[in-house]
Formats: sequence, C-alpha cells, structure tokens
Amino acid sequence: MSFDSPEENAAFATKFQFPYPLLCDVSRSIGLAYGACARADEEWPRRITYLIGPDGRIVHAFEQVKVKEHATEILALLPST
Repeated sequence: MSFDSPEENAAFATKFQFPYPLLCDVSRSIGLAYGACARADEEWPRRITYLIGPDGRIVHAFEQVKVKEHATEILALLPST
C-alpha cells in the first residue's frame, strides 16, 4: 500500500508489469493505524510488512524491511502446502 494516487499506482504497476492491483492510502489513515507514518502530512510511509493470517489477525510484523532478503523471510513463515 502506498500514499500514491490510484493513477500513480496504476502507472507504476504497468511500468513494472505487476499482475495484481496496488492499494492506495492517499488519506494516510491506514498508514497511521499501522504505524507507517506518525502524521497525516508525511510524504512517505515507512516500509513495514504485516503477515496477516486467514482469520484476519496479524501473524508477524516486519518493522524493518531489507528488500533483498524480504521475500525469503516471508516465505519462511508461510505454511507449506
């Protein structure tokens, strides 16, 4: 989720060929609720990832994201099928 507009997110998704929609938080209400920003006038959110289980509860929070390692960290927490 980003603070970008739907149009900016659509352009980003097209440029990088994302096969899924990106979520927008232009009001920053979700960013405030989840700690990605401290004030609604902040330009950029902090990078935080929440792994949410099937019951809607947060299973794990990644407060500091290391981009190169992040996918591996997330996959290690997912149940294998």
